[in-house]
Amino acid sequence: IRQPALSEKGVTICSNVNAQACNGESVLMEAAGSGNPDCVELLLRRGANPDLAGVTGHLPIHRAAYEGHYLSGHYLALKILIPVTSKKAVRLSGQSPVHSAADGGHAQCLRLLIENGYEVNTVLEKHISENYGDRRRSPLYFAVSNGDVPCTEMLLNAGARPDRDPLRCLLVAIRAGCYKIVRLLLSKQAEVNCYFTAVSDTVFPTALQYCLRDDIMMRLLLNHGYAADRCFCCHHDDSCKNNFCCCVRTNFVTVSIFQNL
Repeated sequence: IRQPALSEKGVTICSNVNAQACNGESVLMEAAGSGNPDCVELLLRRGANPDLAGVTGHLPIHRAAYEGHYLSGHYLALKILIPVTSKKAVRLSGQSPVHSAADGGHAQCLRLLIENGYEVNTVLEKHISENYGDRRRSPLYFAVSNGDVPCTEMLLNAGARPDRDPLRCLLVAIRAGCYKIVRLLLSKQAEVNCYFTAVSDTVFPTALQYCLRDDIMMRLLLNHGYAADRCFCCHHDDSCKNNFCCCVRTNFVTVSIFQNL
């Protein structure tokens, strides 16, 4: 299947073009993964089912989108698979090829999918999201976590929302020190004062915890409406006054940092 071409005779002799390997991957999935558009077209002509999912739930269109560099055959394979793959099969898979293209870092494949009506704000189904430690859900999160500026910009320009994940995309970019992506997100009205309560139950802004030693990032956040006053608040009850409250410990650090800005 990884040869430049697959003969009509070879497919005719094959008893079942929809045969699946032990991992559930079909012949068409292998052809899409190898970036061979001729094989993809031939298999489709011979009755291969583009909606046949593997054990992981992926369809051939997901594989082509993930592997699909613009100058390779994967992009052409994706172009062939888009019109023949049913939106229902994609929905039942629990994941969009937009996720796959963003994860693979292929902006041209993203563009192709968006131009063909694929939604940029679709989220992973819960059982798939839970396979990731950060519980990521959106295509934008994949692009941001990869530090991929072109894919991030394309998704944002297509209307991707930066608030679809438990850990906000902005916090991911701040933690990674990706200034350009942070600027892109803020320009699209990402909430600068967002929180990740799994990290802390204080009202101390989460973003600051990720850039305490990065004065460039801190200035960037402050210039976009960062609520610095929240750094000096404590919402705990009186029971913590006898102890050295975590809010107080954090605030001592914050004061010294702001004084040096």
